Amino acid sequence: MSGRLRYCDVEENWLLVVVALLGLAVGAAGVSAFLYSERVQRHVPISAATPPVEDDVAALLAALTETSVLLGPGDEVLRASPDSYTNGLVRNGRIPSSEVAELVARARTSGSAERRTIAISRSTFPGSDRLVFELVAAPLSRDRVLVLAEDTTAARRLDEARRDFVANVSHELKTPIGALSLLAETVADAADDPVTVRRFSEQMRTEATRLSLLVQDIIDLSRLQAPDTDTELVDLAIDAAVAEAVDRVRVGAASRGSRVVVGGDVGLHVYGDHALLVTALRNLLDNALRYSPEGSTVNVGVRAREGVVEIAVVDSGVGIAPADAERVFERFYRVDQARSRETGGTGLGLSIVKHVAARHGGDVRLWSSPGRGSTFTLRIPETESDSATHYTDADMR
Repeated sequence: MSGRLRYCDVEENWLLVVVALLGLAVGAAGVSAFLYSERVQRHVPISAATPPVEDDVAALLAALTETSVLLGPGDEVLRASPDSYTNGLVRNGRIPSSEVAELVARARTSGSAERRTIAISRSTFPGSDRLVFELVAAPLSRDRVLVLAEDTTAARRLDEARRDFVANVSHELKTPIGALSLLAETVADAADDPVTVRRFSEQMRTEATRLSLLVQDIIDLSRLQAPDTDTELVDLAIDAAVAEAVDRVRVGAASRGSRVVVGGDVGLHVYGDHALLVTALRNLLDNALRYSPEGSTVNVGVRAREGVVEIAVVDSGVGIAPADAERVFERFYRVDQARSRETGGTGLGLSIVKHVAARHGGDVRLWSSPGRGSTFTLRIPETESDSATHYTDADMR
């Protein structure tokens, strides 16, 4: 867990140092500084002999990366950073959150800095986003209070996503591991029955394959989601990537009596990573074959349109309802849990496809209708020249 998520003492001490420096600056300025601040905001002339030291306070507040609000004796807002308005911390010159007001009141009473984690609605509209802030309220001279707020919403959401991912992985791993354990016990008990041993050994092989695929998908997805991992994108031929992906599913398709047919434009190029594109296409083909009737045909269509290469994988399977179509790219989401167990899906394939598309500056789209099949279309920017220019995925963003 990162330092931002731990909200460690070092960060809190840094905030206190900032507050202390502000306190010294304001204290040195004395009464004239805040009189200057109030008169400037009210457009009241002041004596030329009054030093504009409040400008130093304003400059220091402007240099802070955190959202900052300077409150007067009646909790009126004297100064506030622009983002304090956009994130809902300040409205109409006041602090709308009762929890923030309580924090400020405690700081006034205790005479020392008070801190608290508070969720604040961005606006007054029902269902508005709630942002999570780490707040510090510190009393200054003349009954002023400085409020510093750090938006930790994104970091917390990322942490929650990671926890969910770990929980899901643990749950998914338990199924094949538990099955292997039970099958091994059964084989041991039936050591004198060759037919039973062969039957359960075949089931063990199936579960071991499923476990291997799940582990590989977890590794692939974790690499794709790593924010500090750049993918080297080179000029590559779509034909080669499609051909290799089709070849990888050929045996599985033949075992079902199904076939894969490729058509459309040839000779197209994209800036991409060959291995990642093959992985994405293989996942789409596996998915199409898995959810289509045995003996059916899966079509792969390739075309270029308006500078984008589109690779469509079309099946005649069970289709996906609109409510499920919005979630099929989520990790471990399955439309039909029972059918997924039968077909051996890991629940990560489409999530991997989505992340591969994003790494290549593209996207993946879905059309589907229950009973009529599905079409997944991987869209990637086409190369603008025939030269083998090297890029990283950072260049595509």
